[in-house]
Amino acid sequence: QVQLVESGGGLVQAGGSLRLSCAASGRTFSRYAMGWFRQAPGKAREFVATISTNRNTDYADSVKGRFTISRDNVENTVYLQMSSLEPEDTAVYYCAQGRNRDGSSWPETYEYWGQGTQVTVSS
Repeated sequence: QVQLVESGGGLVQAGGSLRLSCAASGRTFSRYAMGWFRQAPGKAREFVATISTNRNTDYADSVKGRFTISRDNVENTVYLQMSSLEPEDTAVYYCAQGRNRDGSSWPETYEYWGQGTQVTVSS
């Protein structure tokens, strides 16, 4: 059974940084793309970043240049380094594991989801 457990969320001032982690278990981590999504109160879940098995990455325009996704196939963990945080980044952040090797911005292409971690950016 696949499990994804996020950590690293919290309260930070605007301009600050946080690093989110997502520890995966249950199947061979290196064979699947990983992604981060977020959902703010009253809004739909939106794509943040994705990384394929060969470490190709893609980002939402709103986070390009500020966020970096990476993966450690030994630790079975995907990370989201967030810098220059803005109040608009406040949301619950979810990691997800894809159905195959290719990264994607579409939620439908992800098979498993974590429970989420809250990120709050104060102005």
